Amino acid sequence: MNTQIDSSYRPDALVVGGGIAGLQSALDLADQGLKVLVVERGASIGGHMIALSKVFPTLDCASCITTPKMSAAAHHENIQILTNAEVEAIESRDGLHRVRILRKPTYVNFDKCIGCRLCEYACDTEYRDRFEEGLGAVRAIAVPFTNAIPQKAVLDAEHCLTCGSCARVCPTDAIEFDQKPRTLAIETEAVIVASGFDLNSVTVKPQYNAARSQNVIAPMTLERLLAPHGPYGRVLRPSDGKIPGAIAFVQCAGSRDESIGVPYCSRVCCMYAIKQAMLLAGALPLADITIYYMDIRAFGKGYEQFFQNAKAMGINFVRGKVARIDPIEGGDLRLHVETTEDAENPLEERTHDLVVLAQGMIPGWNPAQTTPVACASDGFVATPRLTAPTATTAPGIFTAGTAAGPKDIVDTIAEAGAAAIAASQYLFQKRETAVAG
Repeated sequence: MNTQIDSSYRPDALVVGGGIAGLQSALDLADQGLKVLVVERGASIGGHMIALSKVFPTLDCASCITTPKMSAAAHHENIQILTNAEVEAIESRDGLHRVRILRKPTYVNFDKCIGCRLCEYACDTEYRDRFEEGLGAVRAIAVPFTNAIPQKAVLDAEHCLTCGSCARVCPTDAIEFDQKPRTLAIETEAVIVASGFDLNSVTVKPQYNAARSQNVIAPMTLERLLAPHGPYGRVLRPSDGKIPGAIAFVQCAGSRDESIGVPYCSRVCCMYAIKQAMLLAGALPLADITIYYMDIRAFGKGYEQFFQNAKAMGINFVRGKVARIDPIEGGDLRLHVETTEDAENPLEERTHDLVVLAQGMIPGWNPAQTTPVACASDGFVATPRLTAPTATTAPGIFTAGTAAGPKDIVDTIAEAGAAAIAASQYLFQKRETAVAG
């Protein structure tokens, strides 16, 4: 895998983002003989999906789907990958896209690093592991996670004490404390924006008191707790390590709410909450699991049956709105709920020892600031033609996955393939026109 790209490299297409959408688009383009450059802002490709435990509605292993695509892209002769890099600007002129890329320093020479992890074992400094949602610890220099690609160590300058322990044990002299950010200028004929999504903070609604209680958690935190290779190896309550006995899911806690700037539905929250509830029921068979919802939106193939299966397993579905969450003694949480179950007495107080807030999907990148691509009012990439969902407002620039709006993994992969087809058609037609002219 070549991770050192210079300005002389000329790809046929640039893919912005190394998540599942970006990888699928890159593989589909590369299989047609086109040279592709993938730019990923993180230390590893794989995106959000590589951190999931399982996927709905099949409950297949997420890593089993993602890792082969990561490996295929890393070893494909027509794909080059830049991690720890960001697209700063795209200027389109005369049928070409001139792209400025910022390569952030990793303080490790990837050409020399062999992934032996001796530097990681020698490091004495630890901080909260972002991949584990802060539940585990990681060394100041480390391979990002077990199945990361590339399998190269990255040094976190914010936490490094520059003691030199890593450099002393490195067998290939790969540690470079003097690395600086580098800017690359690349020309390409087509671009696919697959920059993915972020999740808004669990503290976006202060009435839920996530800032006051470690037991009000994000769904990605629960994904890591459920994962077999997660931080604890089993589901434990973050505040005290207790096995939770009463778990609540609060839906629409980060979307469908104009007061927090996310008036739209994030589309996947209902289904991932049902998936997580089913996995919890298997991991904690004695736990009482409740999902508080406004509407269950089970719109995909097999999704309604998945919902019905969850009800048959004994998961409680309560139609209502959680107004407030108050931490109480012992780390438990009191939920103030207005339900539709009892018209005469709709207001209830219920106690749980772990609460999962459904966060809203928000754009992972705003290309409108530095590229010819326009964004819609919700901040996601605008797709102006209903008959071409991967088209953007800029010729030769396409989009795929959650860069264009919230969607599930199935639709993301399908759309990534469509973006690759649109980009390759654009390239081949352009070249045929040039030859004919």
